[in-house]
Amino acid sequence: MALTQAPRLTRSTHVTERAFGVEFRDLGRSFPAPKKRGVETSVLGEVTLRIEPGEIVAILGPSGCGKSTLLRIAGGLDRPTSGSVTIDGAAVAEFDPRCAIGFQEPRLLPWRTLEQNVALGLPRGGSRADGREIVAELVSLVGLSNFSGHTPRQISGGMAQRASLARALARNPGVLLLDEPFGALDALTRLKMQDLLLEVHAAAPTTVLLVTHDVDEALQLADRVILLGKGPDDGANRIQQVITVPGARPRDRGSAELAELRAQLLGGLGIERHASGDELP
Repeated sequence: MALTQAPRLTRSTHVTERAFGVEFRDLGRSFPAPKKRGVETSVLGEVTLRIEPGEIVAILGPSGCGKSTLLRIAGGLDRPTSGSVTIDGAAVAEFDPRCAIGFQEPRLLPWRTLEQNVALGLPRGGSRADGREIVAELVSLVGLSNFSGHTPRQISGGMAQRASLARALARNPGVLLLDEPFGALDALTRLKMQDLLLEVHAAAPTTVLLVTHDVDEALQLADRVILLGKGPDDGANRIQQVITVPGARPRDRGSAELAELRAQLLGGLGIERHASGDELP
């Protein structure tokens, strides 16, 4: 099924305009060594980063560099070995309610309709009437009103990812954590989903931390791009580059300025300027 074109979005009345700052201070994460090895695996080391409220920050780096680990720590799904992370000045709690997480796969329940799947993201304690109104608005926000009664198997992958995004927004998050949310989509649908995310961010502002392997996606969506890579000493991954992306969104994908930044990021990843393709090693 083809991805339908979403209507032009308007500002949400039920999604609060709240966006929290996130701060990592000297954050490190190591994992215990396997029984037959005596050395623990150090994944992240001395990561210090301040993300401003409402900012979109993309995290780039080769596979295994700790991008998803950093995201999980921000959401309280994992704990750092050293250092700290705070949201709005307060320490991150386990499964922090100020955050919502979107994954590469939509992870919708196949026996529930899209509307019912979105409703799973609602915070506990609200009235049913308010919940129905919020869900209806969010389903409309991502352009799925005509499909709210469909089950996941009746829609395309791009539409399922829209529903997953609406479910995350139902949590009314101050921080939205996205782990390669468009990585499994075809190229055209991926571009449309990038545009949709920008429209949703304008309609329901929040702080976004986005993990991606796609340099062009990072440059199109983010205010800043963080490049992670191996440090020279203990092998832990650290911040290698922080690039501020100029220009208001949406940006011209073919601009010379973005092309220069793309070359700079690819160079930081050890890929020559003439390399083709967006996937990183």
